[in-house]
Amino acid sequence: MRLSLGLTQEHACSYLEDRMARSLMVIDEELLSSHTYDALLEHGYRRSGDHVYRPWCDNCKQCHAVRVPVQRFHPNRSQRRCWNRNRDLALSWQAAELTDEQYELYLSYQASRHAGGAMAQSSFAETRQFLLASWNDVRFLEMRLKGELLGVAVTDFQPLSLSAVYTFFRPDMHKRSLGSYAILQQIAYARQEGRRWLYLGYWIPDCRKMAYKSTFRPIEVRAPQTDMQDEKWVEQC
Repeated sequence: MRLSLGLTQEHACSYLEDRMARSLMVIDEELLSSHTYDALLEHGYRRSGDHVYRPWCDNCKQCHAVRVPVQRFHPNRSQRRCWNRNRDLALSWQAAELTDEQYELYLSYQASRHAGGAMAQSSFAETRQFLLASWNDVRFLEMRLKGELLGVAVTDFQPLSLSAVYTFFRPDMHKRSLGSYAILQQIAYARQEGRRWLYLGYWIPDCRKMAYKSTFRPIEVRAPQTDMQDEKWVEQC
């Protein structure tokens, strides 16, 4: 299947100051499905809502797509402590349908982590549009303590993989490292369900906020190149 692609206009980069960014977008969104998205993930793409894109910047090649080969993943000491620290949480996979409770938690997270940003002011409809995809199997992993919602990990399900879309959690629970715990649970579930990879989106070596992604080993990195035919996944142990 051939998909039509288009380039966005340049805009300020969300991750690196004083950088301009633009994306290569899939135009034929009516052709998207969980199967086609598996193939697009393999080629370094990612989604935001219904839109599928990959970075395509003129003067910067910092965005590396990363994924964890779940069958060979081995948690490090810090990750094992994180797992044990959160054994008291009740976990459940929910169909992706944003609730008022989840939306309130999302706004609280944004106000703490990204105060002043556009996402901190997003409406219920805008948040739902960002997290969900009409053409894919999206599920929410809820993390609760004594019935209280502490965190949500939005996850895409494809035939060969899972993809970590976005995780938000109670800001005052930072000692639990719920973002890392969500990834550990997604890896465990992907392995249980016979998937090959958990995709973690993009890793930017110079962006401190993304450093946590490189701690999940082994990890496979797809370095951005000008010629997509030359791009390969390279494992870092």
